[in-house]
Amino acid sequence: MEIIGLTIERLHDALRSGTTSATEVCRRTLERIEALDPQLGAFLTINRDGALRRAEELDRERARGEPLRPLTGVPIAIKDNICTRGLRTTCASKMLSNFVPPYDATAVERLLEAGAIIIGKTNCDEFAMGSSNENSAFGVVRNPWDAERVPGGSSGGSGAAVAADLCVVALGSDTGGSVRLPAAFCGVVGLKPTYGRVSRYGLVAYGSSLDQIGPIAKTVADAARVLQVIAGRDPRDSTSSNHPVPDYLAALDGEITGLRLGVPREYFGPGLDEEVKAAVWQAIHRFADLGAEIVEVRLPHTEYAVACYYIIATAEASSNLARYDGVRYGYRAQGTRTLREMYRRTRDEGFGAEVKRRIMLGTYVLSAGYYDAYYLKALKVRTLIERDFREAFARCDLIVGPTSPTVAFRLGEKTEDPLAMYLSDIYTIMANLAGVPAISIPIGLSRNGLPIGLQLHARHFEEETLLRAAHAYERAFPFLHKPPL
Repeated sequence: MEIIGLTIERLHDALRSGTTSATEVCRRTLERIEALDPQLGAFLTINRDGALRRAEELDRERARGEPLRPLTGVPIAIKDNICTRGLRTTCASKMLSNFVPPYDATAVERLLEAGAIIIGKTNCDEFAMGSSNENSAFGVVRNPWDAERVPGGSSGGSGAAVAADLCVVALGSDTGGSVRLPAAFCGVVGLKPTYGRVSRYGLVAYGSSLDQIGPIAKTVADAARVLQVIAGRDPRDSTSSNHPVPDYLAALDGEITGLRLGVPREYFGPGLDEEVKAAVWQAIHRFADLGAEIVEVRLPHTEYAVACYYIIATAEASSNLARYDGVRYGYRAQGTRTLREMYRRTRDEGFGAEVKRRIMLGTYVLSAGYYDAYYLKALKVRTLIERDFREAFARCDLIVGPTSPTVAFRLGEKTEDPLAMYLSDIYTIMANLAGVPAISIPIGLSRNGLPIGLQLHARHFEEETLLRAAHAYERAFPFLHKPPL
């Protein structure tokens, strides 16, 4: 079976008709990974034997006449900061280079229960800290559209793998845009659910009040299918929500006539590439042609979002990463004479430069004398950002704008300028600070043949509205381009 452009629906149609098997699709996917991934660096671990055994089990299940499960036979890649039992989970860090979890994350459990095949673990920025996937201890990930450009971060391996057809869908984590930015740069769909919509149990923590697991897919429908499986309350995660999980697939076919799309003027100011701006405005006008009503809204505290995010996120990272001390698990420096020296050298040798930078920033803003000046103020600004969204949603149903201020930039272009790198997240971090769901969909190519992403935000737990609008656009204006692999 042809796996280029393969979706869950097409795969299941083929399985039902008997024209393919889970084993054949799995084998073809593994062959494509082996052929192309040396060029891309999207995977850190390939689950070849385990994936084939799983595919054979699913085929036997089908031979017994058992019905298809929601994700039967679907090759899925998992970002390497999400725990997989018996399969190495490194967070792309030397600190966890040989860590093999004894349990599955809840999201992975639910994928397996739904019949998915875990094809491998994808590369990412170390501990999910980055916007370009250049911070991995195991090498950069390259964009399938242009191997000299970044795929976006931190879930760059997942974005590149889906775009290059090395899997059907992938899981990423999104703390400040880490699902949506790779989706935009790689020309695929990336969904960050509402905070609490998907369990964080088994996700290695970066910023606990910001982190959320989400799908990266080729279509909005596939993103909806995966969200349907992984969403819902988990007693092992106290921050997961009891909010009912609707039928996301049923929501896709609804009309968007009369849907109010809010356009924040703050998202179209200085720093936004003119080509990206033109493509986004074209997409907004297309939504109007589909029957949506376009209204102007304000998000006045957008200018403070980057500073606010990089105070709160680094503060939480400083606390979360204190557990990596060389004592209980993970990397331990050798040849040390004292406990203090072992702690110091372990953390110095085990963490990369960007992780160290964020730990130091977080420790600084939490320290005596600076807590009130920085961290407490950032929490107050976060409250104002949340209020901005509430007030905007009083005037509209969705908020629309660019996913990123630019298309994918060149490898090394921003590595020496952390502030320029952080500004890549200017349009994505707001959703994490406010806890609202957001999706990025591809809307076209730049003159250089690089994908451009459009971002939609919805109210808390209104993913069905988000998916309905994104699907309507995708159906009317399909993104038919493929990377030149």
